Order: sequence, then C-alpha cells, then structure tokens
Amino acid sequence: MTEDPREKILAFGTAISEGAADIPGLDHWRSLPIAQAPSWADEADHHAAVAELSALPPLVFAGEVDLLRARLADVAQGRAFLLQGGDCAETFAGSTANRISARVKTILQMAAVLTYGASMPVVKMGRIAGQFAKPRSSDTETRDGVTLPSFRGEIVNGYEFTEQARRHDARRMVQAYHTSASTLNLVRAFTQGGFADLRSVHQWNQGFMANPAYAQYEEMAAEIDRAVRFMNAAGVDFEAMRRTEFYSAHEALLLDYERALTRVDSRSGDPCATSAHFLWIGERTRQVDGAHVDFLSRVRNPIGVKLGPTTTVADALELAERLDPEREPGRLTFITRMGAERIRDVLPGIVEGVRDAGLEPVWVTDPMHGNTVTAANGYKTRRFEDVMDEVSGFFEVHRELGTHPGGMHVELTGDDVAECLGGSDPINEADFDARYETLCDPRLNHQQSLEMAFKVTEALSHPERRAPRA
Repeated sequence: MTEDPREKILAFGTAISEGAADIPGLDHWRSLPIAQAPSWADEADHHAAVAELSALPPLVFAGEVDLLRARLADVAQGRAFLLQGGDCAETFAGSTANRISARVKTILQMAAVLTYGASMPVVKMGRIAGQFAKPRSSDTETRDGVTLPSFRGEIVNGYEFTEQARRHDARRMVQAYHTSASTLNLVRAFTQGGFADLRSVHQWNQGFMANPAYAQYEEMAAEIDRAVRFMNAAGVDFEAMRRTEFYSAHEALLLDYERALTRVDSRSGDPCATSAHFLWIGERTRQVDGAHVDFLSRVRNPIGVKLGPTTTVADALELAERLDPEREPGRLTFITRMGAERIRDVLPGIVEGVRDAGLEPVWVTDPMHGNTVTAANGYKTRRFEDVMDEVSGFFEVHRELGTHPGGMHVELTGDDVAECLGGSDPINEADFDARYETLCDPRLNHQQSLEMAFKVTEALSHPERRAPRA
C-alpha cells in the first residue's frame, strides 16, 4: 500500500505542535470563542499549511520587536510620534516592487514633514507584509440571488464572486507568508540602501508642492527646505540619514497563521509572534474573554487595540489589564476610531478614565474607519474633510486633557487612485469608475496622504491652532 504523503506532513505538523506546547498557556485561545474564524474547506490542507508555516523562518526577529517597544515607549511618554500607514487589504498581485516602493515612499514623505512639525522622531510603520485578512460583518454575500462566502482577504479566499474563488483555502496562508517575506526583503532594501535618504525625500516633497493646488503649504515647505539646507551647510552627516527604521504591522485576525509563526526568543524564553513587529486586535475581535485577546496577551510584541464609539472606560481598562498587566512602556497602543461626528463626545471620557487609572498607553487615531459612507454612484468612500475633522478632534481632546496625541493610523496607497472624496486637488465621484482599485475599504491616495501630513504638521508645530482642518 502506497503511503499517503499528506499523512507524513500531518505527522510532521503534530510533532511541531507538540514541541511548541511547552509554552505554558500559549494555546489556551483554542478553547475560547474565536470571532471571524474561517471555515477551512479541506482539513488536511489546513493541517499541512500550519505544519509548513511552523517550520519556516521568522519574518521578523525578536531584537527588532524589542527595539520597536522602546520606540513606542518614547511615543507613549510624549517623546516621539507614530505614523502607521498602508493598504486596507494587501493583495498578492499588488505586492510588486513598484507598488511597495510607492507605499514606502509615501510614508517616508509624510514622516519627513511630520518630523519637522513635531520636532521629534517619527516611528514609521507600514500596514504591510501581512495585512491580507479582513473582518466581515456577514459570513456571506448575495448577488443576483446567489449566496457565497464573503471575501475575507486573500489569505483566506479570492475576491472573484465564484464558488471556487470564495472557498476558504488554507494553502493561501503559505502564499501570504512568502509574499510577506519578499515584501519585507524589498522594504529592508529600500530603507537601508539609500532610498530613504532625507535629501531624496525632501526632493519628492518639493515635487508635491509643484502642484498649485497645494500653494497653501508653500510657507511650511519653504521652512523645511531652509532647515535641510542649514543642516547641509552645518556639515550634518547626511550619510547617517540615508537609512531609517521601518516596522511592519497588521491586524492579527487569523490566529492559525499567527500561532504557526510564533517562535521562542532564545534570549528570554518568551514567545514572540514573528509574522510582524506590531500586531493589533480589531473592533470586532477585542472581546476580553475571546481568543484574540488571550493569544496576543501571551506574546512579547507591542500590541494595538482598535476602540470604536461603543467603547467604555471599563472596556479600555479591562483590555489594558489583560494585554499589559505589568504596565510596560510601549506594550499597549489604543487606536481610536470614533467617527468625526462622535470623537469629541466619546473620546474624552475614555482618555480621562485611562489617564486617571495611571495608565500610559500610546494613543493613536484611526480617522478612516469611522467615516465610511456610500457615494451616490454606489461606491464605498470617505470624505477627506471628515477624515481630517476626526484627526482634529483627536488632537483637541488630548490637548485639553494633557495627554499625548501619539500618532495616526491611516489607510493609504502610494498610487494615483480615486477612492476618497475631496482634498485640495479634489477627487470627485466621477473619478471612481476609472481609478477605484481597492478590494475592501477606500484609501487616501498619494497626494491626499501628503496633504494630511502637512495639515497635521500645522497642529504639531502650533498647538494653539488646535485643528488640522480640511
């Protein structure tokens, strides 16, 4: 009788799982409610994929994770600012050198402007090299009387509305790993090989200013130009500025994938999720007694949690107790997504309650998810003025309460897409038919992203202005 090769793979996976089981409590999440979990179509493929991932090298390293925790501790204590940006949902086909470099370039440009405005370091982090899974409000989607599983990101299934594409295929997790590995390879090359040279980034921003639509930022751009020329004249070592730190982040939605890529730090014996430097828990999966909170409470990475408008002070404190019981600087980030209409009403009580409890998390605004609307022509979109109004409200609340507005978490792309309405060089609904590309949520395009950076810089440079308005 011929031996089934998949049985050998399954046995290999069992051996790995048993070896990892020595970490106390790490697999307790399996006994808890798991929100947003896929229904894998083939159990053998699922076990084989997990086994293969468990044997592959880490995507990031514990030393890098430790460094990010130190950087985020600076953010929490008001000595730095965090910029998180990137795709709502990465795609395998979209992970090309040109598109990756465009995303990195956009974040570097924004960071250069923000560094000037804040007069402090900007921690640069991409929604990149792992943002392949998306939560859904419904398990199914119906079109013309046909009902199929919802699209959950390319790590789970395909976007095409066919039975085969929408099948939950665990082999996609392995493809996500290899795509993430090649993406990180490029990101490291870009950020360590001279692509991130401050002088080049400054020249890119001068190109942005060539558009008359952005004349309102001319004075600030001139100030930055004078600062760069002064540093050059003063003999500042620009060679040291040819490289920069750049960290990867994604929502830890798919626990099978995260668990398979968890490794033990040989220095400390602690488990570290090696799929990304930073992981966050979404609004739909932040149940204190749920699987996602339990699993991420046991890894050493810095962790973020999305807090929507229904969040209470008690919710925030319970999450902090589970995820950061030792109150370690840089460990916990609260990413608030309230919506422009509600942020000034809801956020103050939460920030005040957390502050009064003696906690010092990183506070970050996600001004995108609470401001999604449907355009008249049926496209899901966001208005740039609403996005900026939520950023404004975020700054106002923290200024009034004496806490540090620590950063921004933005869905953006480096491409010339038309997905969010408005901006000084405005996108209109008529642009959507030709330039709407996202498979999930609308993103700011390259120009809108840079405009956001200039507006936020006004608030960072001059806190008395209080509001980066659209």
